[in-house]
Amino acid sequence: MSINDNPTHIKTRFAPSPTGYLHVGGARTALFNYLFAKKFGGTFLLRIEDTDPERSKPEYSEQILISMKWLGLDWDEGPYHQSERMHIYQQYTQKLLEEGKAYRCFCTTEELEQMREQQRQQGLPTRYDGRCSRLTQEEIEERLNKGMPFAVRLKVPQDRGIIAWDDMVKGHIEINSSELDDFILVRSDGTPTYNFAVVIDDHTMGVTHVLRGEDHIPNTPKQILIYEALGWETPEFGHVPMILGKDKTKLSKRHGAVGVEAYRDEGFLPEALFNFLALLGASYDPDREVYTKQELIELFDPKKIGLHPAVFDPDKLYYINREHMKMLPPEELVERIRPFAEAKGFQIEPYHLRLIPLLVERMRTLKDFVELADYIFTDDFTVDEKAQELLAKDLPLGGLAEQLDATEWDADHIEAVLRQYAQDKGIKPRDYFPFIRAVISGKSVGPSLFHLMEAMPKDMVLRRLKKTS
Repeated sequence: MSINDNPTHIKTRFAPSPTGYLHVGGARTALFNYLFAKKFGGTFLLRIEDTDPERSKPEYSEQILISMKWLGLDWDEGPYHQSERMHIYQQYTQKLLEEGKAYRCFCTTEELEQMREQQRQQGLPTRYDGRCSRLTQEEIEERLNKGMPFAVRLKVPQDRGIIAWDDMVKGHIEINSSELDDFILVRSDGTPTYNFAVVIDDHTMGVTHVLRGEDHIPNTPKQILIYEALGWETPEFGHVPMILGKDKTKLSKRHGAVGVEAYRDEGFLPEALFNFLALLGASYDPDREVYTKQELIELFDPKKIGLHPAVFDPDKLYYINREHMKMLPPEELVERIRPFAEAKGFQIEPYHLRLIPLLVERMRTLKDFVELADYIFTDDFTVDEKAQELLAKDLPLGGLAEQLDATEWDADHIEAVLRQYAQDKGIKPRDYFPFIRAVISGKSVGPSLFHLMEAMPKDMVLRRLKKTS
């Protein structure tokens, strides 16, 4: 099926394993599938692949759902859980056994290792030799009657020849079936392997297009063989290159590869992270990096995904986040800042709206509003090192508060008073104005001093000037 077919039939999915939090790589995979479905008016499905009871944790499942909702990846179906579908996998296991397309393998771990060791000594590839496929029905019954544990293997037709598919991202890919052994579908404990469960799930759930990491390429020929054994049509596959750090090594926590919730807690906007991930490995306009969600939906094309690994650039993420903060109305941005202020014990006040346009250019995240401008919340603000040096100059302030109190409270009038005061005291403005900034804010740098003072409550500014004088 191609993307030009009836778009109502398109269905993509994201199928994470709940063995950890949702990280950048998984979030990007989910996002690409989301964009693809939304572009063609299709369905985006969420499935939790939790068949590994030792590694799968309910808390991870919950965190994945929370992270996806925050990021704006709203699913249309699900979440389905593989752990609740074991009876379905058993049904298709029995079907393949009855049709002779799969068989029971009674080999023990020791027997398998002995077999591989012999192959290594002979210089042969280590692969299952199909010995249990040659058991007679009587031998099978005898082993079953003894209660011997068994796995179930697919009987790979060695005359199948080339297994090929036209990858949505990478183009034509093929592998010879002779390179595959009779791989396991069901483990001896009765749980399905990834490849078996995912084929059954994708088919029975009507998935038509699968976008996933390129590490799944070796799984694809096996899955195609399972589709064929069950007599089903395969979906369209697309394999996305991996993500590297700026130093071109595997992405890790030191590169910023943390759970999606960590970005939320650090003050990134979901719109910005969505934007950043959508461009991680994909390119639309070389002169543009900031897009809305709807624009990304309309632009998405698997053919625009590069063939080479994507590079995770934190600086680019900060830039995109700042641009998205600037796109928000001050009233909305201040509400996004509110939780970070309250976490520090501060309250958002109406006058803070006036400060948003002045500070947003210097902000990289929502947290920065509080950290850059703690002085607008409390008189007990931090004084940076350079501001301490400025304050040590002990320049005159006597009478300044009274003069400012008598003037109109806008940037032009404030500037006029400060310039006249500095002139009267014989101080150069370039020496005096940084001192005033240090007095009222504890900072040596910041937005325009006069506009900052205008945005701050008049009584707050005057109080600090009088306290220092």
